[in-house]
Amino acid sequence: MQEAPTIFIICGPTAIGKTAFAIELAQAIGTEIISADSRQCYQELGIAVAKPSAKELAMVPHHFINSHSIHDSVNAGVFEQYALQKSASLLQQYPSIVMVGGTGLYIKAFTDGMDAMPDIAPAIRAQLIADYEQNGLEWLQTQVQLKDPAFWEQAEQQNPQRLMRGLEFILSTGTSILDFRKAEKKQRPFQVVKIGLELPREILYQRINQRVDQMLDHGLLEEARALVPFQTNNALQTVGYQELFAHFKGEISATIAIEQIKQHTRQYAKRQMTWFKKETSINWMDASNISVEKVLELKS
Repeated sequence: MQEAPTIFIICGPTAIGKTAFAIELAQAIGTEIISADSRQCYQELGIAVAKPSAKELAMVPHHFINSHSIHDSVNAGVFEQYALQKSASLLQQYPSIVMVGGTGLYIKAFTDGMDAMPDIAPAIRAQLIADYEQNGLEWLQTQVQLKDPAFWEQAEQQNPQRLMRGLEFILSTGTSILDFRKAEKKQRPFQVVKIGLELPREILYQRINQRVDQMLDHGLLEEARALVPFQTNNALQTVGYQELFAHFKGEISATIAIEQIKQHTRQYAKRQMTWFKKETSINWMDASNISVEKVLELKS
């Protein structure tokens, strides 16, 4: 019986070194990489979303990087179909491929399938959008915290679209959106080896702070300023842009905006770890002591 092809999935929080190790692994086994990042797929975004550099992209072919525009509708269902089609094509050429990213829902959609979601009443959605536009992000955050605290703990807390999605679910169905993410796992024509990278929290937070400083050195302010015309776009409801948009409006100083980017990125990393630590199938490894040999030993 022929052995099923393998997808090595490298996951973990932001700034932990996933990209560098995924490239090392892909080069060692002679294959290509599918990104599982909900923001790096957008052509217009770069520095704030820590997209791999041109040099890194040249080292190994990457997919779902620069594959879409911020004007496209991209979600976990779109990624599931993209990644299934791309992996099927790549696995005709290679016995194994590498997937890398920190968007837990995208990875889960790829490995397990998407859950069937109930329809949301248009009136509830329209009212929620109107209330948000009138009352702002803090109001929306408070509503989610009150009505669905479990979802709030996992949510992208600076992303109004994601927050409204969760809130409209509980208002429409009386049930958390999290309860609709427990469907039967779909069968896939490949085996999956999941590797989670971790570091002591203080070291990870230090890395995050340093990376934000590096982003500023590389032109983050200029990148964000050029994207101001699109600031209401869903793709721009992202840490690193939202804080600078507030600064450009004169709402906060540059110093405060930078500190908020660091703080919100640390909070995002914590939520990523909360998500991934619930995954019993992940093999956790010290990001400072990982090796290709250790990962290949996990393949059955």
